[in-house]
Amino acid sequence: MTIRTVHRVLAIGAIAIAGTALTACAPTTTHSGMPGMTHAAGPTPSATANDADAMFATMMIEHHRQAIEMSDALLAKTGVDPRVVDLATRIKVAQAPEITTMRGWLADWGVPSAAPGSMDHGDGMMSDADMAALDAASGPEAAKLFLEQMIAHHEGAVVMARTEKADGLDPSAVALAVAIIRAQTAEIAEMKGLLAQL
Repeated sequence: MTIRTVHRVLAIGAIAIAGTALTACAPTTTHSGMPGMTHAAGPTPSATANDADAMFATMMIEHHRQAIEMSDALLAKTGVDPRVVDLATRIKVAQAPEITTMRGWLADWGVPSAAPGSMDHGDGMMSDADMAALDAASGPEAAKLFLEQMIAHHEGAVVMARTEKADGLDPSAVALAVAIIRAQTAEIAEMKGLLAQL
């Protein structure tokens, strides 16, 4: 079994535990729009979250973590267009606090966080080879590669956030999903504009 397979198994296990923890934390009621879907009754976040919320927070933490890693790789370089440096800085500043927020939700919901690196390469996640290419690039080449990779990364995040908006129950998690859709859609347009100018 490869390390990547182990990480994937750990992520799936964390999500399975999340579902068990959320359904066990309080009495449940059937969600009228989705037969068989249940959510806990009560005013606290742990009593209003469902499996979609747990999945969103667990996976978006890992997604944000990689975006910050990509931004750090870009920010460590010299000779990069200042507009791309500014974008990478803004991404890092925006997403780090969101990770903290989502970790807090998981703790409140009694859901374990997935192990770092446990996400597969869907949803816009970069592969090890992608990350190595960014690390090896320099100057204008690094700026272009960062933009190309981050566009794909953001597009994956928007898909994940739209799923949470449609299926999530916790108001704070759904609100974050809406904010991610808005912010990252705007950044995708910005990055495409920058790419056209480099």
